[in-house]
Amino acid sequence: MILMRTIILWVLGLTFFASCAPGERSDIPIADRPIRIVATTNIVADLVRTIGKSETIVESLMGPGVDPHLYKASARDVIRMGNADLVVYNGLHLEGNMGDVFKAMNERGAPTLAIAEVSIDDSLLIPSEQFQGNYDPHIWFDATLWAMAADKLAEALGQLDSTRAEYFFTNASNYTVELMKLDRYVRERVSEIPSEKLLLITSHDAFGYFGKAYDIEVYGLQGLSTVLEVGTRDVQDLAELVVQRRIPAMFVESSVSTKGIEAVQEAVRSRGLEVRIGGTLYGDALGGEATPASSYLGMVRHNIETIVEGLTNQP
Repeated sequence: MILMRTIILWVLGLTFFASCAPGERSDIPIADRPIRIVATTNIVADLVRTIGKSETIVESLMGPGVDPHLYKASARDVIRMGNADLVVYNGLHLEGNMGDVFKAMNERGAPTLAIAEVSIDDSLLIPSEQFQGNYDPHIWFDATLWAMAADKLAEALGQLDSTRAEYFFTNASNYTVELMKLDRYVRERVSEIPSEKLLLITSHDAFGYFGKAYDIEVYGLQGLSTVLEVGTRDVQDLAELVVQRRIPAMFVESSVSTKGIEAVQEAVRSRGLEVRIGGTLYGDALGGEATPASSYLGMVRHNIETIVEGLTNQP
């Protein structure tokens, strides 16, 4: 295993150096062309496109339905990152299997930005119970925290090209207004859920910041990372909670297998109670272009509508 890991890092290192050959990068000054950015998840890519707009060209490594916890960078991905003016990733170990790639890039002075790590003070982060010393990486589920990320991204883009700094900060300011409207809307919708039903059960523990921000109790069948295996005890314990609290619905996620939640549903049924699958939430990835969850704003609205409908059984 150690030998294989060493070989992989060696190959990635060679690929990275090859991708940075002078002939493969544009000789046009960055101020005279769009800034080339590679983002890991499509949630991060949406933020970059929103702040950079026409002044950036953005590629996303992961599309709809892709689980960033399990994603492994290909040699082509490394080349794309090596040729970018900036690589933006979430950080806080969301892209767990890409950690060695980011480390290698940082050691070689490649321009990278771990947006969740640079945007949020430690006091605002939720500690991980499974991985001591680490934090919950899903900060985007609190719209006010995502506004902080927008500001930090604008700052980073302005540092790349000071001539467009004001443009990026204006875009971030305008987006913050939209995020604050979204934050108020989510609060209004949550207030419609009876207090005894304010419990959100999902496939994995991605909604901690959502629960903290909007005062909803949250339980994920898997931990913060989908790398963790679900055991029989996990299923039975969650089923017992559903029965005790008589929760009307649980929710699956677009980037996580439905088998775990379906197992909980069956365990609840064996206890003489029915619990519905209230719908699909977008956790670690946005939806496709044809879905209402193709943007961050649309994704959050879809999620809250699905949650309210599922927990109140009132479309």
